[in-house]
Amino acid sequence: MCGKTIYRAIVPTKVEVTDMGHKFSPSDVVALYRDASPFSRFLISARPAICPMQPLLNAVPDGSSVLDIGCGNGLLLAWLALNNKIFMGLGCDVSLQALEGAKSMAQAYRAASGKDLLQFADCRTALPDGRFDLVSMIDVMHHIPTVKQRDIFIQAVARIKPGGILLYKDMAARPWWRAWGNRLHDLLLARQWIHYVPLSQVKRWAGEAGLALQHEECYARLFYGHELLVFHKIF
Repeated sequence: MCGKTIYRAIVPTKVEVTDMGHKFSPSDVVALYRDASPFSRFLISARPAICPMQPLLNAVPDGSSVLDIGCGNGLLLAWLALNNKIFMGLGCDVSLQALEGAKSMAQAYRAASGKDLLQFADCRTALPDGRFDLVSMIDVMHHIPTVKQRDIFIQAVARIKPGGILLYKDMAARPWWRAWGNRLHDLLLARQWIHYVPLSQVKRWAGEAGLALQHEECYARLFYGHELLVFHKIF
């Protein structure tokens, strides 16, 4: 749990960000997934109702290069690209099916915008090389086997430029009813028995890896609890 922070409820709103005279909303993001199956499009459209995007967008400095670890179908990078937050985004995932959806989205974004910002890679054997202004791990850690969690976290930190940012969010392990709500969600959709990592553990790993905590926040949507940490890389 985020220290003594009480979860705040986020009321669903239509998020609009103006760029070059255009307004982008959740429907614009879903439009980039026009080649996805109806069920996938439903999940993509429902995602902001479960995981609010605005706290994540707020944490990304304009003009960032971003590595999104566990990117799934690339939804976070789609939001960042449409909202003109990044000049380059690289997503990686272990699911080849999810990556196909992400690559299709990137092609749709390139055709609509004329910008070639997004790339996606398979990270079943290793994370992509390189250094980035920001590395994100959004709702990823609880899917990683316990014995590998620290190692993946350290590898993620190694890909952040000095002075860069680690954007870390995971589902809440407390209170128990929120944790179980998400556990049932993942049993149904991901068919996984997940492994929560206490925030105290994440903070300890971060300190050992040269990160300083900048921001900590807890918030809720429906029965889902979210724990957000934003770190700055000191060395």
